[in-house]
Amino acid sequence: MKKINNNKKILLLIMIVSLTLFSICFYFLESDYLWHIKAGEYMFKNGIIKHDVFSWYLNSKYWMSHEWLFEILIYFLKYLFGNTHIFIYSFLSLLLLHLILFFSNKGYTKNVLFSLVWIFCFLFLVFPFVQVRPHLISFNFLAITIWLLYDLFKNEDSKKIYFLPLISILWSNIHGGSSNLSYLLIVLFIFAGLFNFKFNKIESHRLSKKQFIKYVVVMIICIGCVCINIHGIKMLFYPYENMLDTTMLNNINEWRGTTLNSPVNYIYFAFLLLIVGVMLLSKKRIQFIDLILFLFVAYLGIKSVRFWFYTYIVMTYVVFNYIDNRKMDEGTNICIYVFSIMLVLGFVVKINTIFNNDYYYLLDKKIIKEIKREKPKRLFNMYNYGGDLIYRDIPVFVDGRADLYGKYNYKDYLDISVLNKKTPKLLKKYNFDYYLVDKNYPIYTYIKSSKEYILVYQSKKYAFYKKN
Repeated sequence: MKKINNNKKILLLIMIVSLTLFSICFYFLESDYLWHIKAGEYMFKNGIIKHDVFSWYLNSKYWMSHEWLFEILIYFLKYLFGNTHIFIYSFLSLLLLHLILFFSNKGYTKNVLFSLVWIFCFLFLVFPFVQVRPHLISFNFLAITIWLLYDLFKNEDSKKIYFLPLISILWSNIHGGSSNLSYLLIVLFIFAGLFNFKFNKIESHRLSKKQFIKYVVVMIICIGCVCINIHGIKMLFYPYENMLDTTMLNNINEWRGTTLNSPVNYIYFAFLLLIVGVMLLSKKRIQFIDLILFLFVAYLGIKSVRFWFYTYIVMTYVVFNYIDNRKMDEGTNICIYVFSIMLVLGFVVKINTIFNNDYYYLLDKKIIKEIKREKPKRLFNMYNYGGDLIYRDIPVFVDGRADLYGKYNYKDYLDISVLNKKTPKLLKKYNFDYYLVDKNYPIYTYIKSSKEYILVYQSKKYAFYKKN
C-alpha cells in the first residue's frame, strides 16, 4: 500500500512541476513590477525609504512602503541572474506553493483523478497573477498559515502553530497589505470552535481548553508581530484603510469585483460550484469550520478578483476531506504522462518570450527617448505608464502606488483623464508642462484639439505633448 501511495505521489509531482513550468508562459509585465524593482534598486544603494522619491508632485511625502523587503529581494535576484530572475522568481514561488499544498495535505493521493482536476484548476485561477510581484510570496504564507491552523484544530497537542508569529513578521515586511490574514484567520477558527452542534449535514465540534488558549495566545502574538516592520503599528491599520478607499477600489482593475458581466469571471463561479458540489455530494458531514472558511474566501473572491487564488489555497485544505478513495487505473497513469509532456512542450515553445528583453518596455523606446530629451518638470502621465517612467528615472504625476496618491491627487488624476467640468481648473492648478496621454481617454481629444499644446511624438496607443 505504501509503495502504491509513493507511486501516486511521484506521478502527481511530475504533473505539478510540469504545470508550474507551463504556468510561467502566462507571465505578463505589469507596470507595478517596474517601480517595485526601481524601489529595490534605490533601497539597495541608499537604504530603506519611507518617503516618496519618484513623483515630482509628492516628492518627500510619507510613503507606506509595505513591500520594501520584497523590492530589495527582487532587485537582488535581478542583480544576480539578470533577466532570467523573472522566470526564477515566478517559477520557484509557484512551485514552492504547490509543494506546500501537496506535502501538507494527504488528500491528493486518495483520488488521483480528482487531484488532476484540482491541479488544473490551479492553472485556470493563477493565470491572472503570474507576475513578478509580492503576492506570489503571500500565497505561500497563506498556505502555511492555513496548514498550521488546521493542524491544531485536528490535534490539540500540535505545536506547529508557534511558527505562525515568524510568518507574520515576514509577511508584514514582504507584503504588508495582506499580512492581517495571519491573525484574522485565527479569529475564524476560534469562532467556529465555540459551537458544538449537528444540524442536517453540518456539524461543529467545540475547541478544547488547550486549543482555545493556543489560538488566542498565538493570535495576540501575531497582532504584535505584524507591527514589527519599518512602519510600526501603522501596518496594523493600513489594510483596512485601503479597503475603505472606494475611489481606488472602483478604478483599479485588480480591485474590481467579480461579476457575471464578464465571461472571464465565469471561471471563478464555476470553481465555487465545484467546491459546493463536492461538499454537498459527499457522504461526510460538512464541518462548520470548513463552511466558515469557504464563505470567507468566496466573499473575498467576489469582492475582488485579486482574491481568486486565495480561494484555491484555502479550499485545498478543505475539499479533499470530502473526496472518497479511488484506485488509480492504468488510464490515469497514461493521462498524467501525456499531459506532463504536453505542458513541458508548451513551455519550451514559449520559452523565448520569457527571456525577451522587451519585457522592460510598456512604452516604446522612441517615446522614452523623446521624454528624456525634453526633460519635463511637471509631466502629466497616465496611471499605467507610471512604473515604466519610474524605471527610466523620469519623475511621474501618478503610478501604481494608488495608496500613496489617494490622499492627494489620485481623484484629480481621474477627473482630468475623463475630462469633466473640473478639468480646466485642475489643469491650471497643476500647471503641467508636458502630457503623456492614452488615446482612448477623453483628455487626449481635448489636448489634440487645443492650440495650447504641441505634439512631440505619438504612436497608435498614446501621444506625448508639450505646452505651447
